[in-house]
Amino acid sequence: MSEVLISLQIESLPEGYFLATSEALPGLVAQGRTVEETVEIARDVARKLMDSYAEHGDPLPDTIRPVSARMELLAAVGC
Repeated sequence: MSEVLISLQIESLPEGYFLATSEALPGLVAQGRTVEETVEIARDVARKLMDSYAEHGDPLPDTIRPVSARMELLAAVGC
């Protein structure tokens, strides 16, 4: 499978963790200690969800976009 872009919503939890969800890929929920860890876990969950779509012969949601030649991404950097 080629790479695709999925929008993530990340929120800070009162316990000091971060939670990632995605309106683009229903069922994606990931929690981590840092934004970086949360995003990595979300990527793993997204792969598993997309594998499940493929195994069942279901099309991916239209909100999932293929990676284009040029894109803009925001990156969290600790300081």
